[in-house]
Amino acid sequence: MGDNIKNQEHLPLYGVGPYLVAPMIIVSVLGLILSYYNLIPVYKFDSLYWLFIGLAVVLILDGAFLWLAAVKLSNITDKIENNQLITDGVYALVRHPIYSAWLQLATALILLSQNVYLLILPVIFWALLSLAMKKTEEKWLLDKFGNEYANYCKATNRFIPFRKSI
Repeated sequence: MGDNIKNQEHLPLYGVGPYLVAPMIIVSVLGLILSYYNLIPVYKFDSLYWLFIGLAVVLILDGAFLWLAAVKLSNITDKIENNQLITDGVYALVRHPIYSAWLQLATALILLSQNVYLLILPVIFWALLSLAMKKTEEKWLLDKFGNEYANYCKATNRFIPFRKSI
C-alpha cells in the first residue's frame, strides 16, 4: 500500500474536511440557537459572560488568521498539486491550520451560546478530527514523505497552534 500512496498524484485538495467540518459547524450553530431559545438545558455562569464573549472573539480572530495564512499566504492548493510538504509559515505553528481554524470557529460558537453543558462538544470535535486526520491525511503524508513528515509531526502540534520543543 505504501508504494501506491507514493505513486498517487497528490493528496486530495479537500481531504476529509467537508465531511467533518460541516457537521461540526451545524451542531455548534444548533447548540447556539437551541440554547438561546432555551430549547435544550442551559447552564450559564452569568458572572463569566464577558470571559465567554472575549474568548469567542479571540478564537474567531485567530481562526480567521490561521485560515487566511494557510489558504492564501501559503498557497496551499498549488503546493498540494505539486506534492510539496509544507512545514513553513503557519504550518510551522500547526500541522492542520485550516482544520484548526474551523475547530476554533465551532468552539467560539459554543462559547457564544454560554451554555456550559455544550463545552463538551469542542472536546468531541477535537477527538473526531484527530482520529480522522491520523487515519486519513496524516497516514497518506507519512507514507508519501516518510521521516520528513514524521519529524515534522514530532515538532508541530496537530490543531493547537504552537511549536513543540523536541
